[in-house]
Amino acid sequence: MNNALDNLLERRSVRAYKPEQIADAELKSVLSAGLAAPSAMNRQPTVLLVVQDKATIEKLSKLNARVMGKEDIDPFYGAPTIIVVLSDRNIPTHVEDGSLVLGNLMNAAHALGLGSCWINRAKEVFEMTE
Repeated sequence: MNNALDNLLERRSVRAYKPEQIADAELKSVLSAGLAAPSAMNRQPTVLLVVQDKATIEKLSKLNARVMGKEDIDPFYGAPTIIVVLSDRNIPTHVEDGSLVLGNLMNAAHALGLGSCWINRAKEVFEMTE
């Protein structure tokens, strides 16, 4: 098989991360792949928020855990980088478009030897007052 197919077939969710930040070049490559995802009518309704600040990640983690009803866990598994994918709700295909971005992000991370995991509940977290 070729490398692209190998990456698609071998990627798995990772739930244990090293504390070191990923290199800027790796992050830029992953983000570029995410932004290259197709979208309906090429509207590109997504925004990617990169969070590497430990205090902000911890706050997002606690809010996410609260949505789960399990406030004593870390839903981000100690990842030093979080990429939040936001999509314009006014676009009828915002969920599908955002999902394609997430897929590209995770596949690019795998291709670079980085771990990733799709963490749900962002919608609920970003609807909170906090």
